[in-house]
Amino acid sequence: MNAPATAAIPMTDRLLAEKKGGIGWITFNNPARHNAVSFEMWLKLPVVLAEFAADPEVRVIVLKGAGEKAFVAGADISQFKEKRSSEDAVQAYNKAADDASKALQECPKPTIAMVRGYCIGGGTAIAVNCDMRIASEDAKFGVPAGKLGLGYRFVGIKRLTDVVGPQFTAEIFFTARQFTAQEALQMNLVNRVVPAAELEKYTTDYASTIAGNAPLTLASVKASIIECLKDPAKRDLDRLQKMVDACYKSEDYKEGQAAFAEKRKPVFKGK
Repeated sequence: MNAPATAAIPMTDRLLAEKKGGIGWITFNNPARHNAVSFEMWLKLPVVLAEFAADPEVRVIVLKGAGEKAFVAGADISQFKEKRSSEDAVQAYNKAADDASKALQECPKPTIAMVRGYCIGGGTAIAVNCDMRIASEDAKFGVPAGKLGLGYRFVGIKRLTDVVGPQFTAEIFFTARQFTAQEALQMNLVNRVVPAAELEKYTTDYASTIAGNAPLTLASVKASIIECLKDPAKRDLDRLQKMVDACYKSEDYKEGQAAFAEKRKPVFKGK
């Protein structure tokens, strides 16, 4: 697949967005605070995701942290005195974080967290809300709520439990310690662990492989994964079947069959 020219999407300097080669890149850009997420960054994340979701040139989305020390080392606690100083302020902050998490979970395109360095608290939550996680060997994961006396709401615990199961969720929260990348791999918290020097190339190649596959197929699978995490009574199975049917009626289906017969790489258009 030929890479389109790089195009930047205007954002605040704390959350950057760029698309290149079918990949939408989102960078948490607060390296002075180990990419801690500010209130404004929580608000902007759903906006960027929506723009990438609507852009046919973007086939897959990768989230990363600026620099080499951290993916995201939690929420920016320097804002807590201002942003969580009253019940209304806490509710507004929680809503921004919840909306960002929901936007990640329900993004119709594949999402990958590229994790190097610290991935703590809110960083772990962001990574877990992505479809896949690729970590460097020096990555560190943890949720230190127990050391800070923080209450952790059901929605966050449920998502982590969906990914690693109740036993590892208990270990992560009860110990409140940091876990190595290899421990995270054993927990199924991450999909792959690679040397730090190879992380960006490996993730780019991985994402490019995904970007080269049929968009309608990926969208239908992503939709099914989202529905799997819902209560059975709330699943929209009719919509899922229509998406599957659309794959078989698409130009991409014909292209896939032709490319297979001709022993060449398919060129999918998402229609």
